Amino acid sequence: MPATLSASEAATAIRAGRLTSVDLVQQCIDRIVKLEDKVRAWSFFDPAYALEQARDADRRRDAKAPLGALHGIPVGIKDIFDTRDMPTENGTVLHAGRRPTEDATAVALLRAAGAVIMGKTVTTELAVYSPGKTRNPHDPDHTPGGSSSGSAAAVAGEMVPLAIGSQTNGSIIRPAAYCGVFGYKPTRGLISLYGALAQSAPLDSIGMFARTIEDLALIADQLTVFDGRDPNQLPYARAALSDILVQKPPTPPRIAFVKTPVWPKAAAETQEAFSQFTQTLGSHVTEVALPDSFDKAIDCHSVIMLSDLAKSFAREYERGRDQLSPTLRNMIEDGQKRLAVDYNLALEQARRFYQSLQQIFADYDAILTPATTGTAPRGLEATGSPIFCTLWTLTGVPAISLPLLKGASGLPLGVQLVGARGDDARLLRTARWLAGYRVAE
Repeated sequence: MPATLSASEAATAIRAGRLTSVDLVQQCIDRIVKLEDKVRAWSFFDPAYALEQARDADRRRDAKAPLGALHGIPVGIKDIFDTRDMPTENGTVLHAGRRPTEDATAVALLRAAGAVIMGKTVTTELAVYSPGKTRNPHDPDHTPGGSSSGSAAAVAGEMVPLAIGSQTNGSIIRPAAYCGVFGYKPTRGLISLYGALAQSAPLDSIGMFARTIEDLALIADQLTVFDGRDPNQLPYARAALSDILVQKPPTPPRIAFVKTPVWPKAAAETQEAFSQFTQTLGSHVTEVALPDSFDKAIDCHSVIMLSDLAKSFAREYERGRDQLSPTLRNMIEDGQKRLAVDYNLALEQARRFYQSLQQIFADYDAILTPATTGTAPRGLEATGSPIFCTLWTLTGVPAISLPLLKGASGLPLGVQLVGARGDDARLLRTARWLAGYRVAE
């Protein structure tokens, strides 16, 4: 069935003429129609327009025009990325009916790679904590996580093979873990944020969801293009993730198991699962403790995020505070009280945290840690705790969630791997090795 193919498999089949984009997109449409009442992953979906894009992709292939790496592949777009041909409402009634005239850079790059923009996926309110309508595809009584709720659920439900999202705390890694898919948050600054909803420049990152690690690398390679319109993007050469990913590691990877100061917050079954998991890895993994100073990381992140939310959403607060959720309104009001000196001290502390992490990355290929406190919580009033993602977002390092474990309920339990800044290719290669190691075991 085309809808169950990975993006890499489908792209190869389309280029070879064994599959049409129309057939692939139609099967994804059928899957959406079948599951949407249960999963509710989409905020905007126009099947006729998706098929129009697919027909155009097939015409270009038949005309032997140059084809991009994602030619004819449907991709879900979190509804915080501007799209010139679809509404972008950012999960809030305050932006209802908003119609941008220009694509976000990430969307434009996906189009240039030949992707079919399938529609807009549900985000939490202004990509913070208040949930949208999306439910977990594994059990609709459980949260899919947030804020990239719809993107993770759409990929997990085989509605699309790929989707993009964003992370300011745990908004890629957490929903990927809860929904049982691969989620990748690159090094901060690797992908342009131009045209995406801004929360916090020191924290915001764009990421992606897929059902294979190879697909994560495939879509990331199309997005890691320098864009001078994002002042925070890093102007350095990008490694070809897909090429390095498939290479055999020169030596067996060495992995540091880091519980972090929030380990007591992990559910008992999470702690037990990781104990067994690390035992399985044997000599490949070593437990490494962080210095006591890392106890302050959560508060440090909070100071930065709340201060920036107050700044970024000042207009929404001034014009429509009564239409904001109590949770977001309280966060903005908390941020309004923060002092500039505390904000700058928090930024400096974040730099020191990363300096300490560099000592670990000098000896290990990656850090292993839980992606979440446990499996997706029951209930739809909240999106679960991001606390196992906070430190890595604060320090701007790349992270990936791998769906390698399950809880007693049968729901997915994510494994998180973290790498050094700018060393995304090695992180993905190590993740591929780890996933293969588990399969072999």
